[in-house]
Amino acid sequence: MKKFLALLLALTLVLALGATAFADGDGEELYIPVMAKGFQHQFWQAVKAGSDAAAADLGVEIYFDGPASETEIDAQVNMVKTELAKDPKAICLAALSTDAVKEILEECAEKEIPVIGFDSGVPDDTTGAVKATAATNNEAAAAIAAEKFGENEDLVAAMKAATPEAPVVIGCLSQDAVSASVTGRTTGFVNKMAEIAEEYQPGAVSIEGHSLWEKKVDDPAIIIEVAISATTEATAVQTAANALLGTEGLTALFISNEGAVTGFLAAVSDGEDLAEGGKYENLLVAGFDAGAAQKNAIRQGWFYGSVTQDPYSIGYKAVELAVKAANGEEVEDVDTGAKWYDSTNIDDEDIALLVYD
Repeated sequence: MKKFLALLLALTLVLALGATAFADGDGEELYIPVMAKGFQHQFWQAVKAGSDAAAADLGVEIYFDGPASETEIDAQVNMVKTELAKDPKAICLAALSTDAVKEILEECAEKEIPVIGFDSGVPDDTTGAVKATAATNNEAAAAIAAEKFGENEDLVAAMKAATPEAPVVIGCLSQDAVSASVTGRTTGFVNKMAEIAEEYQPGAVSIEGHSLWEKKVDDPAIIIEVAISATTEATAVQTAANALLGTEGLTALFISNEGAVTGFLAAVSDGEDLAEGGKYENLLVAGFDAGAAQKNAIRQGWFYGSVTQDPYSIGYKAVELAVKAANGEEVEDVDTGAKWYDSTNIDDEDIALLVYD
């Protein structure tokens, strides 16, 4: 009988401890809405899959939603208001407009409902409601492309053999110098590529092309050329790409987002000029994001590879942070990481979910 009572007591304790994953400090089940910038795009569906997995693992209830398109600011505001009326224990939010949700954030701060940003988060929040953000560190993500360039034997040989009379040019094509994500990626690639290039040509690496990143040196053997299109339109990116492609000594090129990849591919006959026998067959190219045309360039071997964000981890980490914040724990921003994909791993299970169209 004593053994039975001891076993019963132990089982009760286990169940009680397990219940903490399902409830807040008042014993109520945690309910956490996850409000995205969109819903139908595969990126957001991957975020949703991560959110659902975290909810299952942590034993909480979530509701994932977002407007039909990322231009519907009012629709998102109404969705968040509806969820706030349900008295959630925390909210995950990727705001289309911080200004548009300011009153909501103020109410969250007043009611002590923690807000967790995800993806682009809730930039420039002044209310104190946003406790942390789960998002890609764009600088670190783009640095992956530079590191992969640094592993390429042909490029390494070219950098070693470079001279001021015949400099090697490594390009970085970006759609703008305003967007935080794009500028972060430009910075991440340029800084890491310069660091790698310095190993082979110390003191002879020059960063040129745009004032935000410019660090010129005299008589460079390696030039990192930053090209920013005049506007974000595909035709403007194509023009910038054509100018870069005409640069003597261009050996490798990083393209910092899907829109820039689209413009670049237009400049190289949809990728055909990168194929064997093509005008730019020896150009080493890496992209960022995914999309049908970019994935085709990867599969064809026209691109050396590309970097993708991890939307699954964005969703998972957002819910994980929200649960911690709802239970009164201190939280901080989380880098949800990024992954390199190429023709050898694009169809692997852990990559396929991340290379969304």
